[in-house]
Amino acid sequence: MDLVNYLTFSMIPSFLGIWGILPNKRNIPIMPTLIESMLLAVNLNSLVFLVHLDDMMGQLSALFALTMAAVESAIGPAILVITFRIRGTIAVELISCMKG
Repeated sequence: MDLVNYLTFSMIPSFLGIWGILPNKRNIPIMPTLIESMLLAVNLNSLVFLVHLDDMMGQLSALFALTMAAVESAIGPAILVITFRIRGTIAVELISCMKG
């Protein structure tokens, strides 16, 4: 596969994330998943260019970013569960009350 095919493949999760966030502004479990898919598309795009340029340190930093994304996807639902246990709801309108 050439570079254009990989870049086209990395655009698909990005567009799906943008397309999913616009109508789902109040669905809190879906929003982090869609944001995570957009970040995955950016990371895949970065990896494609780094492999094309043969930059090994960049590839390692992209793999580190993937690891951090996996950690974030495990901690995010835990925060939602704790918020639900304390407040009884995870409505997007009430999330702004967590400031301070």
